[in-house]
Amino acid sequence: MPPSDDAPSSSPVPPPARPLGALPTQPSDVPWPTTSWAHAPADDRPEGLAELVEGAFAPEAVERLGTTSAVLVVHRGRLVIERYADGTDATTPMRSWSIAKSVLNGLTGVLVRDGLVRLDDPILAPEWPDPDDPRRAITVDDALHMRTGLAWNEDYVDEARSTVIPMLYGAGRSDTAGWTARQPLAHPPGSTFCYASGTSNLLSAHLGRVLADTGRDIGEVLRQELLEPIGIHGARLKFDEAGTWIASTYCGMTARDDARLGLLYLRDGMWDGHRVLPAGWVDATRDPQPDADDDGWGYGRHWWTHPELPEAFFASGFLGQRILVVPPADLVVVRLGESVDRADPITAHLFDLVRTFAPGTAGAPPGHADR
Repeated sequence: MPPSDDAPSSSPVPPPARPLGALPTQPSDVPWPTTSWAHAPADDRPEGLAELVEGAFAPEAVERLGTTSAVLVVHRGRLVIERYADGTDATTPMRSWSIAKSVLNGLTGVLVRDGLVRLDDPILAPEWPDPDDPRRAITVDDALHMRTGLAWNEDYVDEARSTVIPMLYGAGRSDTAGWTARQPLAHPPGSTFCYASGTSNLLSAHLGRVLADTGRDIGEVLRQELLEPIGIHGARLKFDEAGTWIASTYCGMTARDDARLGLLYLRDGMWDGHRVLPAGWVDATRDPQPDADDDGWGYGRHWWTHPELPEAFFASGFLGQRILVVPPADLVVVRLGESVDRADPITAHLFDLVRTFAPGTAGAPPGHADR
């Protein structure tokens, strides 16, 4: 069981570089959704919310938003509205794609909480046996920030240019972390932001080795220390032949489980009186790097940020998967579906949902290639 109350982390977590708004606590009269969600009365829905949610599933919305499978909104800890496409419901596991990266952030936080990992620990991959190999300077925090310096091309279309396609489906698929570790340095470690799915698998393999040294399995720890304490059971993980959890891509959960993950972060890593993530972890996670700009999106530590919602942060996956956390509005919005090249309209639609609760909080989002 995680430590209770607000016990400090046994490993330091750096403070954010800029002041961040407070994260809201769970209202005392709202039960935690460890087993089931409390529902808000229908008359508590803000004007226009139901129409916006329903509109995402209309046939005429496909051209703009692609196919929407699920939309779920949690306000002040209560489930306000959820809608599913035909053939899908609250029990249906959905593809995570890169939402898995944000789950990896949580697992890293658990190991930091327990003193097994420090952010300044080097990642000593077995592919780097030479003590003079400059890649041995890559740290856990470099990986969380996507600043390993390893050469990478996160191209999902052009296999000839891409590094991620062969990692997941080609020559690197049997050992995704090894494939990543064998890439040369393009920049000094820690110097340059580069979004790279291989970085997440490199970190996952490192955490797996740390846990193996204690006689524990990474999948078991992920479930028992992060997911199950907040009511997530049956997450669909995928491991490569080398035994690495492919944390870049695979942690399928239901929409309600995605909302539980979002609520954990909205509540500063606390859950029903127990500290799941170390004190300060969520602030460190949502603190945007000043020089990380991915077509208008910012990046913290394996969670995204956005200049139009400066206090918000979100998990994002390929084809339009989103867990949006908006602390000033005490809000979590989940959107799942299949929407190639429609990241921009999806973001705009989510901002429209947020504005029904907090008018004027979000402007028009800049363009972005979906991750």
